[in-house]
Order: sequence, then C-alpha cells, then structure tokens
Amino acid sequence: MKGKGSKNAWALFLLILGGIVLGGFIGMLAEGVPALSWLSYGQSFGLDEPIVLNLGVLVVTFGLSIKITMASIIGVILSVIIYRFL
Repeated sequence: MKGKGSKNAWALFLLILGGIVLGGFIGMLAEGVPALSWLSYGQSFGLDEPIVLNLGVLVVTFGLSIKITMASIIGVILSVIIYRFL
C-alpha cells in the first residue's frame, strides 16, 4: 500500500514529456524573435538516414532524431519543479 507522501512515476514521466514538447514548441516560435532566438539554440542528434528493413512482403523503416533546445531544457526543469509541488 502506498504511503501518503508517495508520488506516481507516471505523473513525472508525463510532466517531463509535456515539458519537452511545450519547450520545443516555444523554441520553434521564438526563432524569429531576435531577443528570444537563444531559446531555439540546441543540438540535434540521431540517425541522419532512416534504416530500411526489406523483408519482401513487409518493409519496415526505423528512424530516430532528437533535437534538444534551450527552451526544452527549461521546460523539463519547470516540469520537475511542478512535480515537486504536487
């Protein structure tokens, strides 16, 4: 049985995921604003070319690319702070 002070790990995961998505969206919007262009500064990593697995009948394509921006890092930090107050 969970105690009174225990928190749900899924809530933390969803808050962090929401912080990443919202931060990435804000960073994308801030690209055109000169004073806020630093929010869109970041690094992208992953597979440049997708990996294609052709099985004759079935073709499966694997690809992963992640872009971490300053706004998404701020979003993750804010989501962890919000989680601590829940």
